[in-house]
Amino acid sequence: MSFAAAVKKATVRPGVSFRPRRAALALTPAAVQRIKVMEMQTSAAAPEEPKYLKIGVKTKGCSGLSYSLDYTNKKDRFDELVAQDGVNVLIDSKALFSIIGSEMDYVEDKLSSQFIFNNPNVKEACGCGQSFMV
Repeated sequence: MSFAAAVKKATVRPGVSFRPRRAALALTPAAVQRIKVMEMQTSAAAPEEPKYLKIGVKTKGCSGLSYSLDYTNKKDRFDELVAQDGVNVLIDSKALFSIIGSEMDYVEDKLSSQFIFNNPNVKEACGCGQSFMV
């Protein structure tokens, strides 16, 4: 048996198939559209400036944690990149376990417009909906 055949036999196991990994965060069409608008506004103001929307979690609020959204122009080593429908969003490595499996939506009503996170990991949330606990 040749070396190449031995390597191929050792690396391919019958019955093993690889599935694509699910994204850590799902974006609704409304969120994708809003992020695209925000990217166009920031790139028009300063073309060399930030190109990623970064989602993180900060300690604040009644229940302990609150989402934070910031712009950045670089991906840190352990940040998770979510690419969906032409939009790139980063998840801070420290916030990944709090956010994983969530859905990000954008909602507009008569009084406000904001990103909403539908997070299955939330155990408790405050009455105003601005903070949560996992």
